[in-house]
Amino acid sequence: MSPSDQFLATADAALRTLFATPRAALPCPTLPGEATELTATEKAHAGALMRVNHVGEVCAQALYTAQAFATKNEALRAHFIRASAEETDHLAWTEQRLNELGDRKSLLNPLWYAGAFGLGLLAGRLGDRLSLGFVVETETQVEAHLQSHLTRLPANDHASRAIVAQMKDDEARHALDAQKAGAIELPQAVKNVMRAAAKVMTTVAHRV
Repeated sequence: MSPSDQFLATADAALRTLFATPRAALPCPTLPGEATELTATEKAHAGALMRVNHVGEVCAQALYTAQAFATKNEALRAHFIRASAEETDHLAWTEQRLNELGDRKSLLNPLWYAGAFGLGLLAGRLGDRLSLGFVVETETQVEAHLQSHLTRLPANDHASRAIVAQMKDDEARHALDAQKAGAIELPQAVKNVMRAAAKVMTTVAHRV
């Protein structure tokens, strides 16, 4: 792929993530036989949490797209593109669930995308192994975040919980795949900064 083709593909990915309706390759996870009946308060609470999860998937698209753009290794580019495609399922599932809950996506999604893309591009420019290390730490933190949502979602919100549980399993696999591909561990200071940035994002996205 030529540089101009890569640029156009990267721009197309951004526009699709932010403005198009995502289409999942796999069906949305469900818990057969478990009906979800929520009060208005429970719906609002679940909606805020799923909005945060949707933002996380917007950021995942940005990160993987940026890292694919930055690497010169064609095999690694294919790895990032494949991971991004799998994350598209998560993006579609969380958007679908937000619609079912009568809630909305974050109004700041373009900002979240731009920030995550910048981080992914920086990580990619610093080298493939460090870029993969960034994936490992990101996915590890996301997995922990999703686990916390499983404890915070309404107990009878089986629809949201099925989605979050599947996403958690997938993120753990993405971290493992990055480790196998040659990731190096990030310095603790970098991990702490990533956690702080994630905290800001999740706090704001919960409301906006």
